[in-house]
Amino acid sequence: MATSTDSPTSPTAAIRSFDKSLPMALLRTREAAMQHFRPLLAEHDLTEQQWRVLRALNAASEPIDVGALVDATSLLAPSLTRILAKLEDDGAITRTTHPDDQRRSVIALSPTGVRLVAKVAPQSEATYAMIEKSFGTRRLQSLIAELHELAEALSPEES
Repeated sequence: MATSTDSPTSPTAAIRSFDKSLPMALLRTREAAMQHFRPLLAEHDLTEQQWRVLRALNAASEPIDVGALVDATSLLAPSLTRILAKLEDDGAITRTTHPDDQRRSVIALSPTGVRLVAKVAPQSEATYAMIEKSFGTRRLQSLIAELHELAEALSPEES
């Protein structure tokens, strides 16, 4: 319960300024970037997460299991399960039994999924070109490299 001496604007703890918050800066940047990609994805009836899965599968040289897809897409397993079910219903992916473990599935793009990625990719690359023109190709490459290094530095050590 607040007392008469409490002020709603007074800081309650020593903490860095909100505008210097790393998670908030990353969220703001993600939103600024995604506003340029969302119309493209909506045009193809894709969610951001579905596109992330399709991109990861397109980048894989062979079918991959759900665990590898979780790692590649940074999606939680329950969310990924729902996304995969929708993509499978839409015919964009195939799910087969893992050759070494009948309990596991491996996921790959179907021919329909390959065509979808091929259709969206040029428009996605055009959006990247616009971002590079606005921010600078070298700066964007450097930023992405720095973000990869930061993610690695903040990841828990493998035991």
